Amino acid sequence: MTTDYERPGVTTFQVRAEIFIAASPETVYATVSDLGRSAEWSPECRGGTWIKGTPSTVGAVFEGTNLRGADAVPWAPVIRGTWSTLSEVVEAVPGSVFRWIILTSAGEPQESTWSFEISPTAGGSHLVHHYRLGRLTEGLSKIFASLDEPGRERFVTEWNAKLAADVERTVAGIKRVIEGA
Repeated sequence: MTTDYERPGVTTFQVRAEIFIAASPETVYATVSDLGRSAEWSPECRGGTWIKGTPSTVGAVFEGTNLRGADAVPWAPVIRGTWSTLSEVVEAVPGSVFRWIILTSAGEPQESTWSFEISPTAGGSHLVHHYRLGRLTEGLSKIFASLDEPGRERFVTEWNAKLAADVERTVAGIKRVIEGA
């Protein structure tokens, strides 16, 4: 059965957070594109390992390691504990943008895109962290299959709120790390 969340052109999740950082766009970019440091600011990402291609360049693939506690939308039937994802860098412009997509277990692109966009501003940089999920990923398709329509709607609403809080915490953490505050 196909759900509305599996239709072409749908947006299932979309969140965005932005912050001023008192550092050059090049410094911000070098920080956010350094996978090994992700645990310093991310609520879930513990880091990543480059497994294909030149690190931080378009086409490079990395395995991201994540950790989710029981408190994240406690009723939701999602992975708790540690899990990993494969991602491919789709845009990498030093000092400007670092964007990647989540791949399927077979290495195919999904409509799950994360990005850091950086622009110069007086006294530093403006950082935007963005996430968009179009059609369901293979993992979310399995979760949605176990939920009725009200459960799907509840999941989308509550998970989107969780993601929004996560990207806010992420940009605040990046600011703290870079500015040393």
